[in-house]
Order: sequence, then C-alpha cells, then structure tokens
Amino acid sequence: MTGNFWNEVLLYGPGFLEASYTVFGITILTIAVSWGFGLLAALAQRSKFRAVRMAAAFYIWFVRGTPTLIQVFIIYFGLPQIGIRLSPFAAGVIALGVNSGAYVAEIIRGGLSAIPRGQTESALALGFSPAETMRGIVLPQVFRIILPSITNEAISTLKNTSLLSTITVVELTLYAQTLIASTFRPFEFYIAVAVIYLVLTTILTTLASWLERRYANLG
Repeated sequence: MTGNFWNEVLLYGPGFLEASYTVFGITILTIAVSWGFGLLAALAQRSKFRAVRMAAAFYIWFVRGTPTLIQVFIIYFGLPQIGIRLSPFAAGVIALGVNSGAYVAEIIRGGLSAIPRGQTESALALGFSPAETMRGIVLPQVFRIILPSITNEAISTLKNTSLLSTITVVELTLYAQTLIASTFRPFEFYIAVAVIYLVLTTILTTLASWLERRYANLG
C-alpha cells in the first residue's frame, strides 16, 4: 500500500508542483489584496464621515456573514451579468482578497485601538501630518501587535484556495480531482494534497515566527 501510494504520487509529482506554485501565487496576491482592503476598511471605520463609516461597517458585516464560496460565485459568475468579466485566476484572487480583507480590517481595528491616543496627539502637536503620524508612528506598532493574528488569517487564506477549484482554477484540489477521475485512487491523491497544504502552511508559519522574532529584537 505504501509503495503504491508513493509511486502514484511521484508519477504525477510535476503536476502537483505546478499546482502548488499556483496555490502559493494566489495566496501571496490575495494577502496583498486583503491587506489593502483591510487597511482601508479599518481606517474608514475611524472616519469623521458617517457615510464612510457605514460603508465600511456594511462591507465587514456582509463579507463575514456570508459563505466564502458564495462570494467566489458572485465575483466569477455574477459580475459578467453587469459587463465585468474576469479570468478564473483574477476572480479567485479578488474574491478571496475581499473576503479576507473584512477579517484583516477587524484585526487592524483591534490593533489601532491598542495604541494610546496620546501618541497621535503628541505627534500632531510636534507638526506631523495625520498621514505621517499614521504611517510612521501608529502602523509600525500596530503591525507588531497584530502579526500573530494576521498570520493565522494568511494561513486561512491559503487553505481557502481550495474553493477555487469550483471556478476551474487548476490548483491542488482540482488537479487531484482530475487525477482521481482517471485513476480512481482518491485516498492517495487527497492525502498528497493534505501533505502539500501542510508543507505550505508550515512555510508561512515559519516565516511569521521569524518576523515575530525580528520585530521583538527591534523592540
């Protein structure tokens, strides 16, 4: 059984490697998109304009209250009805980025709340602009505070890439399903996918641990 298992997996190793590259690429792009959406939504919640605060609150409420898979379908299948057509890859990145961004926004909001307001007031009194204060004083501290939580969200994003098999993105899950359809060996290939995801999440976790130690040393 063990020999057959490795023979089956190694035979299709190059395909699994290519699918892993796709997963990792989607994850990196999605993290970038989610951090952008998350930061904008977190700052919007602190806006002095009520309409902006309400828009941010609605975005977070809607995304966190609906299934990720439905959001993927809305982006990929729904947007073409209003004239916006995206490739499966682009739709997947945007859908997962928008989804993760709502959770990142709440993480950032918690980090911002942990920074004493006196720091901002002191920086403004010294002549810093609000943008300079946020960029140079507040956000570096926030990043250190939220790093463990944002790492967990990044790992969740990586695992959510498996949902993109439903819109024909050839990532690990869809590649495995293709092999299973022709070989009728679901056990081997789903185990292989699980192991690859474990490797990828371990890489992200190791990177996050290194960043935490680095920031701890800087502090």
